[in-house]
Amino acid sequence: MRIFVCVKNVPDGQAERRIEDGRLVRGDDDILNDLDEYAVEAAVQLVENVGGEVIAVTMGPEGAEDSLLRALQMGADRAIHICDPDLEGTDAPGTAIVLAAAILKENSTEPLDLVLTGMASLDGMTSMVPPALAEVLGEPFVGAVDSIELTDVQHMQVERESNGWHEVIDIELPAVISVTDQVNEPRFPSFKDLKAARNKPIDTVTWAELEQYVPEGIVRELHRTSVISAKPYERGTERIVIEDTGNAGIELAEYLYKSAGSEG
Repeated sequence: MRIFVCVKNVPDGQAERRIEDGRLVRGDDDILNDLDEYAVEAAVQLVENVGGEVIAVTMGPEGAEDSLLRALQMGADRAIHICDPDLEGTDAPGTAIVLAAAILKENSTEPLDLVLTGMASLDGMTSMVPPALAEVLGEPFVGAVDSIELTDVQHMQVERESNGWHEVIDIELPAVISVTDQVNEPRFPSFKDLKAARNKPIDTVTWAELEQYVPEGIVRELHRTSVISAKPYERGTERIVIEDTGNAGIELAEYLYKSAGSEG
């Protein structure tokens, strides 16, 4: 089974963030997007059960290969780093086009079976790339999946919670599937895994090498976004402290009632 896992290098949510010249400084503490670890784990488990290859793919600047290394430590077999200054600021649909081109380049020598992603990146939180990726690849898509099971060489059965319903879906392979943090528990690499990952290949490619693999009918001109300004959010310093002497609940309710009345 040949599985591609699309991952992203994002700022560490636990680290202190710095803003310089109105932009968030990237690269100091960037890590593999937490939600992508579940996709890597799902891919590795499938290959452990039925055999095959897991290929991790990311688009990002120099330094983004750190996230690919993490995927290799978790069990991916090799990785592809799309690194090109001309791709800076590419929006979600454009990112999907670039990732699809990298996958289709690989697909030209050996067919893919499955593309897995996390349900969202913790920096952008758009969840737009997985369905857009499926559209460019021309493959079926199911998102926010909590459980996956390979039923035969051409089908997977997936489950998810959607709008109060529990859905069981049969999807024909090849396909694109995004998984939630309920699908598994990502492994913690051992020292042996860390050492082995150093010998696994990470191939670096540019947009110029991939553009020819964009399917006919898909616009090759990539659109971009840019950050105009950014600044830390500052909470208001004005506050009211109610000491609980037995009637704090009543005082709080009265305060909220008065505040609502003053706002009309």
